[in-house]
Amino acid sequence: MVKIADVLKYEGDNTTFIWKHPCEDFNSLTQLIVHESQEAVFFMNGQALDLFGAGRYTLETQNIPLIGKALNRATNDQTPFHCEVYFINKTEQMSIKWGTDSKVQYIEPTYGFPLSIGANGEMSLRADNSRKLLLKLVGTESYLDQQKLVGFFRAFLMTRVKTYMAQVIKAKKINIFEIDENLTLFSDEIKNLLVGDFAEYGVALERFFVTAIAKPDGDPQYEKFKDLHFRQYADIAEAKLRQQTDIIYAQTDAQKTIIASQAMATKRAQEGYTYQQERGFDVAEKVAENEAVGQFTNMGVGLGTMAGVGGAVAGMVGGTMREAVTETTVPKAQKCSSCGATLTIGAKFCPECGVRVVYVCPKCGTPTNGTKFCPECGEKL
Repeated sequence: MVKIADVLKYEGDNTTFIWKHPCEDFNSLTQLIVHESQEAVFFMNGQALDLFGAGRYTLETQNIPLIGKALNRATNDQTPFHCEVYFINKTEQMSIKWGTDSKVQYIEPTYGFPLSIGANGEMSLRADNSRKLLLKLVGTESYLDQQKLVGFFRAFLMTRVKTYMAQVIKAKKINIFEIDENLTLFSDEIKNLLVGDFAEYGVALERFFVTAIAKPDGDPQYEKFKDLHFRQYADIAEAKLRQQTDIIYAQTDAQKTIIASQAMATKRAQEGYTYQQERGFDVAEKVAENEAVGQFTNMGVGLGTMAGVGGAVAGMVGGTMREAVTETTVPKAQKCSSCGATLTIGAKFCPECGVRVVYVCPKCGTPTNGTKFCPECGEKL
């Protein structure tokens, strides 16, 4: 029985970018089925005629059943109307590994120190321009998988990645000891530089990751450089720690002062006096320490000055001064030293001038108001 038509569909796996259907030189009316994640290119007589997206199609060829078989006898049973179909897998293929085959030589931008590093990671690729990818990379091959594609790109990928690594490190001034924390920035910058290189072959570089940087650990020069770097930052960290400790101590002292002030303010509020009154108490205490008001007056402090002390202290100090200048000190049963009037025994004020009377012992001068004997020397009064 002669086969009238074929059904062509993708039968490759998901790690394949391009797969050629093994059925060739099929008859007219052959059915082509293309899935959503695919495209198909129909070749006839060596030319890429049509690009098919998702759907079902009927292919028209010059190969006609029965009649074509008779015509093929002239060419030793081979049809002169050659036709074939290539399927292109458009899914994004991830976890394609890459790595530099040698160290990258560059000048460390922060310290100007020559270093060599390596790098590796992963990338994800997608067939973007089916016709370009098929014509530039596949040719007459029957398939193109991840391994073959990476093999095609290996040489230029190694050259580009190493060049771009040095350029990005220099442009962004990435310190060798800070490069791990900048892997995302590093990856994005290199990806942006590589996109155009892949697009030239119809491949989209969807993602590019630098997952590890191989530093020259063990190299004597690098180890000296690393030791110098970390000593420098250790000194800075120690200085910052000392500064923070000093600030903490200063804050503690300030807090103690504030707490003491708040406690004193609470005490004043509870006892009913102000800060100004408290200062007045201190002044009054100093005044009280003087043995005689005359001494205080001799120091140049006038009555007006004492009267200026506010609040309760003003009254207290003012009273003390008034008493000092309105008292008369006389021996018992003598005359008023102010106006000379005769004083009645036991009188508290002079009946003539109103000066307060303070009786003193005629022998030692001790105040003796109302006593029969001097409390100091025992003199009978």
